[in-house]
Amino acid sequence: MRALKAIIVDDERLAREEIKRHLTAHPTIDIAGEASNITDAAALIHQFRPDLIFLDVQMGGGSGFDLLESLNIIPHVIFTTAFDRYAVQAFEVDAVDYLVKPIREERFAKAIERIKSRILSEDKPPNPQQTLFVREGNRCHFINTHQISWIESNRNYARLYFNEKKVLIKRSLNQLKKILDPLLFVRVNRTALVNINFITQIKPLPDGRLDVSLQNGQTFTVSARQSSALKNRSILK
Repeated sequence: MRALKAIIVDDERLAREEIKRHLTAHPTIDIAGEASNITDAAALIHQFRPDLIFLDVQMGGGSGFDLLESLNIIPHVIFTTAFDRYAVQAFEVDAVDYLVKPIREERFAKAIERIKSRILSEDKPPNPQQTLFVREGNRCHFINTHQISWIESNRNYARLYFNEKKVLIKRSLNQLKKILDPLLFVRVNRTALVNINFITQIKPLPDGRLDVSLQNGQTFTVSARQSSALKNRSILK
C-alpha cells in the first residue's frame, strides 16, 4: 500500500505532539504538515491534498466542523476530541472515526487500520468533489454526492435530498453548481439541480420545454433554456 499523507490540526502543541508520537509506530502514514487553526489547515489541505486529517473538534478561532464546512475537497477524517464517548455518538459521522483525548495507543492503532481498510476498499482514489460535509445542530453528515437525488435552492442556502433524508447546507445553489461534477448534476431550472442517475423519465411538453421525473416520484418542469441544453445530452439510455 502506498504511503498516506496526513495533516494534524489541533490548537494545542502537546496534542499535535501526541499524535506524531503515535504515528511513529505507523510508517505508512507520512505527516505532510500540521496547523493550529482552521485558516492554516485549509491552506495546507489545498496545498498537499492529504489522504487523512487528524482534526480537533474544538479549537480557538473556529471548530473542526467549521473547517470541514469550508472545504470543497474533504479528505478522510479522524476527529480528536475531549468529548466523552456518549457525546461523540450524538454525531452522525459516517465514514470517519474519532479518538478521545488522552489517546490510547491501541485505540489509535485501531483507527489507523480502519482508515487503511476504507481506502483500500475504494475502487479508485476518492474524487475530491464527491463528498460534502453538512452540520445540522449536533448532527453531522458526510454525504457522497452520488447519493444526492436533487438539490433545492433556499435563498443563500440549499437543501440536499439523499437516501430519503434532507439537510440544509450553508451554500447557495450557484456555489454548489461550481464544485459539483457537471457530468453528474444538471440544472433544470432556477431553483433545482438534479442528479442524472436518478432521472427515470423525460417528457417533452407542447411549448418545447421538458418534464423530468426522478426515482422518488419528484417531478420538475425544466426551463426553456435548460430544456435546450438537456436535449443535447443523452441522459437516459
